[in-house]
Amino acid sequence: MAEDAASSGLHKSLGLWQLTAIGVGGIIGVGIFSLAGLVAHGDAANPGVGPAVLISFLIAGLASAAAALSYAEFAGMIPRAGSAYSYGYVALGEVVGWFIGWDLLLEYVAIVAVVAIGISGYLDAFLSGFGIHLPTAVTETADVEGGVVNIPAIVICLLVTFLLSRGTKTFGRFELVAVAIKIALILGIVGLGVFYINTENYDPFMPSGFGPVFTGAATVFFAVFGYDAMSTAPEEAKDGRKHMPKAIILSLIIAMLLYVAATLVLTGMQNYTDIDPKAGFASAFSSVGLPVVAAIISVFAVLSILTVMLTFLLGATRVWFSMSRDGLLPGWFSKVDRRGVPQRVTWIAGLASAFFAGVFPIRAVADLTNIGILAAFVVVCVAVIVFRYTKPDAPRTFRLPFMPVVPIIGVGFSLFLILQLHWETWLRFAVWLVIGLIIYFTYGRRHSLMNPDSPRRRAGAKG
Repeated sequence: MAEDAASSGLHKSLGLWQLTAIGVGGIIGVGIFSLAGLVAHGDAANPGVGPAVLISFLIAGLASAAAALSYAEFAGMIPRAGSAYSYGYVALGEVVGWFIGWDLLLEYVAIVAVVAIGISGYLDAFLSGFGIHLPTAVTETADVEGGVVNIPAIVICLLVTFLLSRGTKTFGRFELVAVAIKIALILGIVGLGVFYINTENYDPFMPSGFGPVFTGAATVFFAVFGYDAMSTAPEEAKDGRKHMPKAIILSLIIAMLLYVAATLVLTGMQNYTDIDPKAGFASAFSSVGLPVVAAIISVFAVLSILTVMLTFLLGATRVWFSMSRDGLLPGWFSKVDRRGVPQRVTWIAGLASAFFAGVFPIRAVADLTNIGILAAFVVVCVAVIVFRYTKPDAPRTFRLPFMPVVPIIGVGFSLFLILQLHWETWLRFAVWLVIGLIIYFTYGRRHSLMNPDSPRRRAGAKG
């Protein structure tokens, strides 16, 4: 780890509050502004859960909290780029590390795409308020009648990629300001919306029973784990060992308080059957005769959701960078420019997210992200138990309480939520892992720095 930190080329420019802002920026966004309305209203394949969307978020948050404490212990002990990939690699070995890293590459890119689709929905709602209606063919994917490709979502992905390519320092400053605006926006929504709550909208509270509530928890799960992507950047923190655990816990606490308040207001203002699944709060304020407020929300929702895209695109590039540095992927990917940015993986990941956002529906992409992140959570929770007993004397700046009960709860909740996802999601995930298995045994295993016969290890020995 000392060798990595000295030679990575990444710049140390992030303090505690910038890290916390990145975490909050990754957690709060599309979960409130898009998925809350989608889960409450329902879609063709899933009945609406109504006001019980609050329960869906709480279930997801509880599962996430158990994993967050596991991440916090590892983050204070292994301040290395890569997050769950690095933790699994160190505690459970290279093969497990590979699978989690390969898994996260797909999931983080897919999350960026989900958020871009959500932003596209709010842009459409904003323009509609002024009587401007973009053609369905360029704003919807083929699953919607008349839809072909989501052009706004593609453009948004490319813009975010450009911003991230400008460097971590620039990104950190933007994230801090944007998250402050985001929190102010949500507090404003809650403060104003509470005066328009109609308690009759809370009845029935759980119109479709417990089953869809649990399925909803699996769908919104990625909205409560932005700290995971934030934990990929400790090598760019001024004091990763000290600040990363605090930032992880602070970001989750802030986010869950805001989620509870926001979902209560959303489902109280408008009957769940009438909520726009793509732009929930804009729909709710329009329904009570406040179209100007709805337009303002649409504008600022776009800005606030951008922070989610930035956080997860950062995560994808840093996992990719770390795997390349370890020899599991070609070293070409771990090259950085004078700003300390791995430009190659940044643009490849950005283009991949643009492809997902342009051609896939939001629910399919959201479910795909969740199965991968839940799998990563299982590995991290198991790894923290293993490492606590195999390396009890390793220096830790944060020790997870109630070991091993808390991580076991994290494993249980994560496995339960995985089982709520559709079989198509399992199939797509399995195909991706098989592709990863082929790459590992044809390239990664032979070139890994853990392999004494790898080309890079031999070149280092000669040098």
